[in-house]
Amino acid sequence: MAPEQTTERIHVTRSRANPGGGTAEVEGSIPFRSRKPSWLKVPPPGGPIYRELKRALGEDGLNTVCEEANCPNIGECWERGTATFMILGDVCTRRCGFCNVQTGKPTFDDPLEPARVASQVKRLGLRHAVITSVDRDDLPDYGASAFVGVIRSIRRMAPDCTVEVLTPDFRGQEMPIARVVNERPDVFNHNVETVPRLYPKARRGSDFMRSARVLKLAREMGEGRVITKSGLMVGLGEEFDEMVETFGILRRHGVQILTVGQYLRPTENHLPVVRYWHPEEFDALAEEARAMGFESVAAGPLVRSSYHADESAREAGLGLDAA
Repeated sequence: MAPEQTTERIHVTRSRANPGGGTAEVEGSIPFRSRKPSWLKVPPPGGPIYRELKRALGEDGLNTVCEEANCPNIGECWERGTATFMILGDVCTRRCGFCNVQTGKPTFDDPLEPARVASQVKRLGLRHAVITSVDRDDLPDYGASAFVGVIRSIRRMAPDCTVEVLTPDFRGQEMPIARVVNERPDVFNHNVETVPRLYPKARRGSDFMRSARVLKLAREMGEGRVITKSGLMVGLGEEFDEMVETFGILRRHGVQILTVGQYLRPTENHLPVVRYWHPEEFDALAEEARAMGFESVAAGPLVRSSYHADESAREAGLGLDAA
């Protein structure tokens, strides 16, 4: 049994100096500077494609969630020709306690960003581009038009590249979801991130069932032509049975691809890690998920939402070139 979580409020105003909005360590959690298990260690990135992509993105002023979220797989994914672009700036209107993206009042507004993203996709010869964004609750359409612009631009400039969108919940509004799905991205991804019980702690401003409904609407609006996907983390205090129950909810809402990975605390001001799950536990979660009928399951300590995204999409039926 994982240690029981405290019910006290653990968020404060979040900024670059205090990005997670957290306070002191939660009793029973793992201290921030503790040594991580051996299975969480990866070599630093530095291959030729990684260096070229980093340089090109920096020159063009583009953001990637790979960098903003300190993803441990950045070197591997970039070398494989897969990258996750983060549009609409790098300031989020929400303050999730696990996320390393800064929170505040966004000012980013660049109508040429979709074309710049597509230009880099073409220039770098990417096979599979993942497009995500910060939450933009300040915008009338919550940022849906920016996703539409990027999908259209990539289709025009790099028609051989498949497109996956990783969207916010758009406050559950149907019109923004419909606008994005109408562009027929190959994959529509929206991460629920954690089990319903932990939403008040981990995802302030969000609602689990609202997120599940977003995925259901995307599946229905896509009329079988858009693959749906979601992902969760472990390590915040959830139990195995809770994870399995959450998988079941996602399946009932039409989700086809599932990812599960270990939460890694970005700074000591973010939510603490309650425990590190063993690789064998991830194998057991994957077995449960496959038995439920998910068409692709990626579960492991270092798995992230976009990890081997092209392979997951192919397993779910997307006609990608396996070369």
